Amino acid sequence: MPTALTRADVARIAELARLDLTPEELDLFTRQLGDILGYVEQIRDLDTTGVAPTSHVLNRPVERPDLVVTPLSRPDALANAPDAAPEAGLFKVPRVL
Repeated sequence: MPTALTRADVARIAELARLDLTPEELDLFTRQLGDILGYVEQIRDLDTTGVAPTSHVLNRPVERPDLVVTPLSRPDALANAPDAAPEAGLFKVPRVL
């Protein structure tokens, strides 16, 4: 079993993530991350011999029928836009340059 997570480890992780943690938060996250790593160790100890790897829980794509629906009209689509140009039928977005 790996060594326990220390307060210094969590402080270093917080520094790398550019998080400014209070001493109380540092204590809390040290305990919480230690608990998470403990659960991961329990999972690593499980015997998974004969269990095929899966890409997701169902291990198969979820299929649903394609439904033809009436699309939104242009005025309806622009109705909730924060800065629309309904006369031009366009959404206004900030310049990206």
